[in-house]
Amino acid sequence: MSALILPTVDGGLEAYHYGPSSPYPLVHAGNFPRTLYAAAHVVADPRRLDDPWRKPAIDWDATLRFRHHLWGLGFKIAEAMDTSQRGLGLDWPAAAELIERSLAEARGVPGADLACGAGTDQLAPEGAETLDDVICAYEEQIAHVEKHGGRIILMASRALCRVAKGPDDYLAVYGRLIGQVSDKVILHWLGEAFDPALAGYWGSQAFEPAMQTVLELIRSHAGKIDGIKISLLDAQKEITLRRLLPEGVVMYTGDDFNYAELIQGDLQGFSHGLLGIFDPIAPAAAAAMDRLAAGNEEGYRVILDPTVSLARRLFEAPTQFYKSGVVFMAWLNGFQSHFRMVGGAESARGIAHYADIFRLADKAQLLIDPEKAAHRMKLLCALNGIG
Repeated sequence: MSALILPTVDGGLEAYHYGPSSPYPLVHAGNFPRTLYAAAHVVADPRRLDDPWRKPAIDWDATLRFRHHLWGLGFKIAEAMDTSQRGLGLDWPAAAELIERSLAEARGVPGADLACGAGTDQLAPEGAETLDDVICAYEEQIAHVEKHGGRIILMASRALCRVAKGPDDYLAVYGRLIGQVSDKVILHWLGEAFDPALAGYWGSQAFEPAMQTVLELIRSHAGKIDGIKISLLDAQKEITLRRLLPEGVVMYTGDDFNYAELIQGDLQGFSHGLLGIFDPIAPAAAAAMDRLAAGNEEGYRVILDPTVSLARRLFEAPTQFYKSGVVFMAWLNGFQSHFRMVGGAESARGIAHYADIFRLADKAQLLIDPEKAAHRMKLLCALNGIG
């Protein structure tokens, strides 16, 4: 086993001995026993990042290559979601271009599938005065997605959270939007751990009344709703809502802490997946799905449980900065040649965090080329005065 010097969380240093390359194939044949959407990241172009905090610059070739990687492993893609830094570096014009390019790319890939996030991030929350302002912003993004042949994931809206006076306002806005779309939508309940500006979404700070509002919405429009993604990082809340969904409407877990057990399910049902963690763990997740399909639940958990340990470190508070670890993993595994992000988001975590991500990725057998990953980890350590 080879070793490298890594920092520890207490400010010290240790010699870490990393293991062999990942055993998981980088392509997958056959169907999964669950519907899995990977929320995919974008790759910045450092040569054009003249103003990285305010003006995103995307490496479109590398960004689309990574989507081919996910499609080749059997995943659907949730495009232009928060994993791609929506609201945290990626503005609406860049997101709109991402949606257009990804939908065009998918048309040339047999079996490729994706759904696209439509929200209101072109409308500053403080600039929203009425519900109509929010609706117009949603409609602009929905029209763009549908113009290019995409399906809709209705993202949570900071502007709606600001102007809504109660549950009836949410029901009115979502009801109007769902009535206009041409295909079924996926709803997205994003908790405040991911975005503090969404505290009190659905008109209540408490889970139970918020859930009842969501259920009223879903029951009223069940024929136009494919499912709901819930990202509250609370397995029991997800299970409670899952068991109350009407027939034909599915649960997509967005719980990056508890996805292994939620996708596995219980005697009363299971969750499908729409997750940012699938971006860095896709080969392992695909292999785990094969074991679940074969009825080997123990083998499924043997693969996925170590990735949960990684996910809990990636998505630790402040959770909205998890994208930095996702892109770091893509760099370690050679899917991009640099560790730069739009918005300068690579600076959102410290070197001890990234060192732990390296360790946990190695223990989860996720490093495709450990020697290359270790070399890149050494470079990052050197930039931080270690080595």
